[in-house]
Amino acid sequence: MSSPSLRFSLVVPIYNEEENVQNLLDEVAQVLGPHGPFEALLVDDGSKDRSLERMREWKQRHGAEWLRIVTLVKNCGQSAAVMAGAEQARGPIVTTMDGDMQNDPRDLPAMVAHVEAGECDAVVGVRRKRRDTWSRRVSSKIGNAVRNWLTGDRVTDAACGIKAIRREFWLRAPKFTGMHRFMATLVKYLGGRVVEVDVNHRPRAAGVAKYGIGNRIWKGLRDCMAMRWLRTRLLQHQVKEEF
Repeated sequence: MSSPSLRFSLVVPIYNEEENVQNLLDEVAQVLGPHGPFEALLVDDGSKDRSLERMREWKQRHGAEWLRIVTLVKNCGQSAAVMAGAEQARGPIVTTMDGDMQNDPRDLPAMVAHVEAGECDAVVGVRRKRRDTWSRRVSSKIGNAVRNWLTGDRVTDAACGIKAIRREFWLRAPKFTGMHRFMATLVKYLGGRVVEVDVNHRPRAAGVAKYGIGNRIWKGLRDCMAMRWLRTRLLQHQVKEEF
């Protein structure tokens, strides 16, 4: 259920980020506090380390009512964690960013403002100066090219985790593993307007990256083929009125 008192909700999927979560929350409180009212939903995706404990400690220590900690029964993957947060969110705009602190929350207020002003239904980030290894940058560039060719869309940086999207599009989008990387295209498929903006990208400060070439290439191709099929089969009806 949405809350008219909130400007936006922030959803952050968390999986084995015990070294980052408390610094992440410190930064979110400092950066987004002046731009509220907002809520942050940190979704623990079955972490095997002390991520959940660290989040609970932070909330208790700071008494932050804006922080909601959501836990999944088991590890379900990033798409499921993001969607769980979007489904539980109460703000009219759902923003997302990764839990590894490579995304910069300072980019979010302007992204939210674009949606609030009615300029678009979704704002997605583009990491022009990506602070990752050469192999990850190259694989991402190739992956985006293949993805755009197969889906018939044009998205510069599909895997960028920082986004601001009207909540209704999260709820209307078809749910599948990997969907978080296709939200820009799904919004377009559903008739929405999407804007891309350059965002800051930072080196990973701690922890270990969860994705690499080996565990993404084949899954990515499979997801692209599914999106290609979905483009012509997606139901887009909207009720006009009832007498």
